[in-house]
Order: sequence, then structure tokens, then C-alpha cells
Amino acid sequence: MEGRWFQKEDRWKDRALCLQHRLRDRFRVVVDQHRRRHRSSGYVSSATQPWLQRFRHFRSQTLATSSTLYRKRVSKEFDTEEDSVLTQILQAVAVPVIGNVCHVFMHGLNHVQIYGGEKLQQGLLNRPDKTPLITVSNHIASMDDPLVIAALLPKSLLLDARNLRWTLCATDRCFRNPLTSAFFKCVKVLPVSRGEGIYQKGMDVAIAKLNRGGWVHIFPEGSRSRDGGSTMGSIKRGTARLILDADNAPMVIPFVHAGMQEMMPVGASFPRVGKTVTVLVGDPIDFKDVRDLEQDNTVPRGNLYDVVSTRIGDRLIKLKAQLDKLLQVQTDDVVQHFDDNNDNNSNKQDHEEYFKVESSYKGFGIDLMGFAARGLFVNQKMMEHVVEGGISIRPLPLRAWNSFWRQLLHNNNNNGVASLSMLSGAT
Repeated sequence: MEGRWFQKEDRWKDRALCLQHRLRDRFRVVVDQHRRRHRSSGYVSSATQPWLQRFRHFRSQTLATSSTLYRKRVSKEFDTEEDSVLTQILQAVAVPVIGNVCHVFMHGLNHVQIYGGEKLQQGLLNRPDKTPLITVSNHIASMDDPLVIAALLPKSLLLDARNLRWTLCATDRCFRNPLTSAFFKCVKVLPVSRGEGIYQKGMDVAIAKLNRGGWVHIFPEGSRSRDGGSTMGSIKRGTARLILDADNAPMVIPFVHAGMQEMMPVGASFPRVGKTVTVLVGDPIDFKDVRDLEQDNTVPRGNLYDVVSTRIGDRLIKLKAQLDKLLQVQTDDVVQHFDDNNDNNSNKQDHEEYFKVESSYKGFGIDLMGFAARGLFVNQKMMEHVVEGGISIRPLPLRAWNSFWRQLLHNNNNNGVASLSMLSGAT
């Protein structure tokens, strides 16, 4: 009996083990078939596979992706809904106020040298009708715009908020919260997002402004210089898109500046006073040949963008070299002047000439407010010892005022204009 019992128990164990092996093998076959189904093209039925292939081909050939370059036309009325009446009123108030404050700060508390400023004035006032304006410049400090832009323009133009510039700023810098977003929107700043390419909404809004004949200022390097403005960075394609995608060919005016790295160094919260900023404005850049070549569909659009970017970069580098040479010549002349000139009267006269207010624009008179501020905050670089009768002295604000009144009386005697009228015209 016991032998038979053990034989039956062994038989049930064998059957259970056999069933276990069968189930395991069956599970492996099912899993393996499921995996092969995902890898095989037969997962989608033969009826839907051709339509899926056609859709993929349509997406790759017709719809533009982020890596595809094309001409994206923008209507003039693209952003009219966002420009509410309240926003326009705030811009009409904020832009002239901030522009004039920056103008007085630059010409009053600092010294600004402008070369070729009449070229920008000519482009603003006398360019053909419906011709947009684009200005490009190097980017040194965080406050290049509005300080340098305000220094280039006379006060009469700073009062016209409608015709002043639009500019672009990264959202992670100027549009961090609702308060800063509202402020920069009121001073005609458009938001752009880093990494979203040249076909984002901010670029479309800028093109819409150009299509209405407006003025857009852009830093083609895309970010501030890493070496304090000693070299020029690579030119991004966003500037090329503004030039080529606008309905009418824009007038492109380049300029470079130096000295903002000392006025607004990296990490500073507020600009400093008593600094010297030099600006050199170049001739307009012609892109008519590139826009004509754009009509030929055989030329890749990426090549057109590269041609525009290269041309802008070459012009800015050339202007930067001319500006560096000009600053070097000025430095050598100042050193030679103080080393070789032993005539006391000549020293006094040349020193007083420094305090005269200079402007590239004719007919704007004397800037009394800027002159008074400059007498109080004189540039520290020019406050060198001047020897008069063996006594070492420094230029004082009183000396600047004396020079100012001499010039004022001299102009009155020559032109027969009353002093009161000149003072009112200057202010």
C-alpha cells in the first residue's frame, strides 16, 4: 500500500512540474510575440499604413519646423489688439520723460562725444515715406539702451514718443514679473524668449512695427559682450530676419560706442557719473542686392541670412576699429598736450574749452542744464593738475561757469541777441 501511495504522489508531482513548464513556455511565446509586434511594420493595418506615410511626408515637406528657414509674412495689424488706448497714452508720457532724463544724465553728469550723429538724424527725419528704420550696435552694458540712444538724439526728437525706437529684451531679464512687464511695455520694449528661435511672437511683433514704418533698435550679438566691448561677438540671424522679412526694404544704420563698460560695469545696479562715452555712427548698410536675390527661390534662405549677418558684422567690426583708433589718437594728443605745452595762457584757454557743450546737431543752442550738471560732476579723467604761475590747481565748477558766461556774452555781441532770449531758447 505504501509503495502504491508513493508512486501516485510522484506521478502528481511530475504532472504539476510538466504543467509548470508548459505555462512558462507559453508565457514566453506570448511575450516574445508581443515585442515583435511593436518592432514590426505590421502593427498598423495595411489599410491605415499608406495614409500614415502620406501624413508624415506632408509634415516634413510642407509644414516648417524649428530647423526650417522660410519667409514668414506678418501683417501690419498683427499686434494692434495688444496696443490698447491706455498703453499708447502711457507710452506717450513715459517715453519722453525717461528719454529726457537719460539725455540730461548722459550730457550733464557725463561727457559724450558723438561722431556722425547727423546720419542718424537724417535717417529719422528725412528717410522716404513708409521706409522702416533699423539701428544695430554693439552691446556692452545692460543700459546701453536707453542711455546711448538718448544721448544720440536731440531733445526735440525725444518728445515724439510715436516715432522713437522699439527694442527687444529677453523675458528672463525685463519681463520677470507683472510689474516689470508693464513698465517695459510702456517704454516700447518687446519681449523675446531665449531659445525659441527667430520665428517667435516677439520677432513677429517687431516686423509688424517695421511694416508700419517704425524704428526698431536691436543688438545683433544677442547678448552683452563678455570682455567689456573689446571684441565683437557673432551676429545672430534674428537681425537678418527683420531685414529680409519686412514688407519694405528698411534703412539700416550701424553705430558703435565705447565707455559704457566704465559707466555701467558688470554687477552694478546704477550707472556711474563722471565717465566719458564715445559714439561713432556709420553710413547706412545697403541690402538691396540681397533682397533682390531673395526673389530667386533656388537660393537657400539660410544662405541669405548668413550674408546679411556677415555684412552687419563686418561693418560693426570696421567701425569698432575706427573708434579704437580715434580714442587712441585722442589719448596721445592729451598726453602730448600736457607734456609739451608750457604756455600758461594757452593751458587755461584749452582747459576752459573742455567745458563747452558739444553737439553733432546744428541749431540746438547751448544746453544750460547739462552744462550746469557737468560743472558739478566733472570727469575725473580730465581733472589733472594745471600749472598756473607755479601753483598746482584743479578745475572748479566756478571756472566752468565763468567760461560759460564768456561764451554767452560773446555770442550776444556777435549776433545781437538778448541774453534772456538765449537762455530761454537753451532751456
